[in-house]
Amino acid sequence: MGKLPADPHERAWAIARFMRQYDQVAVNYDMELEEVRPGYARISMKVRPDMLNAVRLAHGGVTFSLADFAFAVAANSHGQVAVATSVNINYPAPAKEGDVLVAEAREMARTRRTGLYQVEVRRGDGTLVALFTGTVFRRDDTLEDWIP
Repeated sequence: MGKLPADPHERAWAIARFMRQYDQVAVNYDMELEEVRPGYARISMKVRPDMLNAVRLAHGGVTFSLADFAFAVAANSHGQVAVATSVNINYPAPAKEGDVLVAEAREMARTRRTGLYQVEVRRGDGTLVALFTGTVFRRDDTLEDWIP
């Protein structure tokens, strides 16, 4: 089992690096950690040809996966394992091949057992591509229990 740093910002980054290494969707979609702090994550991803739907737009599931990973990093950044209990997503604009999408996850509310998060996914020109909200349940185990 790993040992996390005591400093909250360093701990959040250590958790994010662990999640990025072992989350196979993040690995397969080449998601990049841009900024992480307690309760916050900014993750980016470039839309590739294998991420497109039949009409050559970014598949909604791919955009959802980016938002979901940012949500997971922000929610787990405090060190207690947090798992999703409910999410909602809206897609006000499309993304296309070559677009770099940036997901910003922000903690809106946090209790000992729950957390509420909002994630905005934007294209490079600032256009809102997806608005995601999610709720987590905080389990008794910590990320230190999972880090090798």
